[in-house]
Amino acid sequence: MILTMQQSLIIILLIAFITFLIRIIPFILFPANKKTPKYVVYLGSVLPYAIIGMLIVYCLKEVSTSVFPFGLPELISILFIVIIHMWKKNSLLSIGGGTIFYMLLVQFIFI
Repeated sequence: MILTMQQSLIIILLIAFITFLIRIIPFILFPANKKTPKYVVYLGSVLPYAIIGMLIVYCLKEVSTSVFPFGLPELISILFIVIIHMWKKNSLLSIGGGTIFYMLLVQFIFI
């Protein structure tokens, strides 16, 4: 399907407006001069850990332990990430370094 210039412009403007709206809604719902509800503060404190847990489950859900390489690249990468994070306490380094380390393992070691 080929879009006309007008259709493309309408889609771009609509996406920009919705993005702007999504970014501004929290400031409208929870202004600085009003106390933030306890459940929002609670969610802000527990959701990051829950999301990380979901990402770990999602990333490891299709790892097969019954055929070569038996999940070894994933296990080694997880250990690497934990060690790097405990050593440097830097999330960006842990995520980036772990990703690079995993890709090196699957591309060059566990072929």
